[in-house]
Amino acid sequence: MTNLSSEKQLSRIIIKGFKSIAECDIQLSQLNILIGCNGAGKSNFIGFFRMVQQILDEQLQLFVSRQGGPDTILHFGRKKTKQLEIQLYFGNNAYFATFEPTQDNRLMFSEESFWWKMGGGRKIGSGHFETKAFQGNKTQIDEYILPAMRQWRVYHFHDTSDTAYVKQPHSINDNIYLRPDGSNLAAFLYLLKENYPDSYQRIIKTIRLVAPFFGEFCLRTSPRNKEVIELEWFEQGQDIPFKAHLFSDGTLRFICLATVFLQPIYLQPETILVDEPELGLHPYAITVLASLMRANSREKQVIVSTQSVELLNEFDAKDVIVVDREDGKSLLRRLNEDDLHEWLEDYSLGELWKKNILGGRPSR
Repeated sequence: MTNLSSEKQLSRIIIKGFKSIAECDIQLSQLNILIGCNGAGKSNFIGFFRMVQQILDEQLQLFVSRQGGPDTILHFGRKKTKQLEIQLYFGNNAYFATFEPTQDNRLMFSEESFWWKMGGGRKIGSGHFETKAFQGNKTQIDEYILPAMRQWRVYHFHDTSDTAYVKQPHSINDNIYLRPDGSNLAAFLYLLKENYPDSYQRIIKTIRLVAPFFGEFCLRTSPRNKEVIELEWFEQGQDIPFKAHLFSDGTLRFICLATVFLQPIYLQPETILVDEPELGLHPYAITVLASLMRANSREKQVIVSTQSVELLNEFDAKDVIVVDREDGKSLLRRLNEDDLHEWLEDYSLGELWKKNILGGRPSR
């Protein structure tokens, strides 16, 4: 397993009682590829990170309400699962939290604590409804771990319909980071073009590998409102700008993904999560995408869920986490390369997955 390059990246995660995940204890590396059948629990694992983001934004109760109450979050509800427990390890440092449902359908912190250098726990508090992590605990976790956790991004570029936000005009100042749905893509690309031209040119060249007809973006403010920008582009050799809706769905998704992985390294979150990035992509685009993920994982942590055999074939067994579902429970395990050594002499990982050697396939 690849050594993590930073103590700001997750090395181990324990989840007990979250949706289909009754209990999970998994080691994480720089590159983590989740595979499994529909309904196995991959999306629940990725969705857990969205919940952590809401916790750190002090919007836990809003998240719980939007999910439909604590019984939709706890594994088979409160009658089956009395509490939700999470443990997030960053090398020798950790964040612990335990939640209990209340009669008025909220989730309450029954305990929240930090560990620093594993020198003992420091309790933050109990009985509160929003995190107290930012009150300070007099350790360097305030400076290193919490900011890294707040920067987690779960990218999900499924919506490429005519009404998708990525195709709509938006504020040119909305460029602090690329939003998880790519809704501020034009503003973010404008920032890169003006301030990080090397990264911007790498994005352009990579897009052309997958879409040779693509020439350049037309990044300009609206003539009617200089504070607004919309995604436009030129075809190779042409000078008439097209709107974003003339991109194919796969091309637009690839542009978003290329921007995620080719933005300047110091703008990227320590942990990047992407849910089913292969949707609508040509097999060659998937190959290019995999190379971006591998390159990015040298410095950042990448967690991806996929159902693509082509994408799986681009990685090593040690990178793969298999998600199975048994008796209503999601079971996560990392592949052991030594156990598959003889198989891999004759078959690719994707072939082994299709043959149900790896698991992560539908079963009765």
